[in-house]
Amino acid sequence: MFLGPPGSGKGTYASRLGPILGIPHISTGDIFREEANRNTPLGKEVAGYMSRGELVPDDLTVQVLKERMKRPDCLNGYILDGYPRTIRQAEELDKFSSVDVVILLKILEDILIGKLSARRVCGKCGEIYNIADIRRTVSGQTFDLPAMLPKVSGICDKCGGELIQRKDDTEHVIRNRLMVYREQAEPLVRYYRDKGLIEDIYVTSGPNIMVPKIREQLKRRVEKA
Repeated sequence: MFLGPPGSGKGTYASRLGPILGIPHISTGDIFREEANRNTPLGKEVAGYMSRGELVPDDLTVQVLKERMKRPDCLNGYILDGYPRTIRQAEELDKFSSVDVVILLKILEDILIGKLSARRVCGKCGEIYNIADIRRTVSGQTFDLPAMLPKVSGICDKCGGELIQRKDDTEHVIRNRLMVYREQAEPLVRYYRDKGLIEDIYVTSGPNIMVPKIREQLKRRVEKA
């Protein structure tokens, strides 16, 4: 499972780590956006919460997640991204699934806002890009977060779809999302830290460096077990 504030890289790292481990990356955010794009009754309800930067209610989230986990590709495990976000969701998850490890991503808020505001997503397949190139030192810590650009500006490398800025990636909505995250993440982090499942990862570089770093930390955890 990946935990961390919006824009910390949960989707980016999980989508790259999944194929390496041979398990699917399950993003509740992607599932919600799929429903919203289909304009189903559930999708319309979900879209309202997302456009305001609010969390989708627990009952709806659990319902969607259970259905996704029934698919055959989940038989050998999966990576969760964006769930759980509340203690109640974590307790519900414990009823139908087990958690091996929780990767907690940490990143400075001002850098996070800069990266999130520059995020671009394929409107067709959901592939993630970023137009911000952040290279600076803050309080003695060096950040090297290069842009993740497509080969052709505005066009997805993977499927040729148009790249868009999501409505929830504007600065006003981002700040609201971060406030909501801070309020709900602290008890959730305590919940999993008390279980001894947390692995802290400080995000200071791009995926090419961070993904191997995460994999190595997971390997050390398995060796200790």
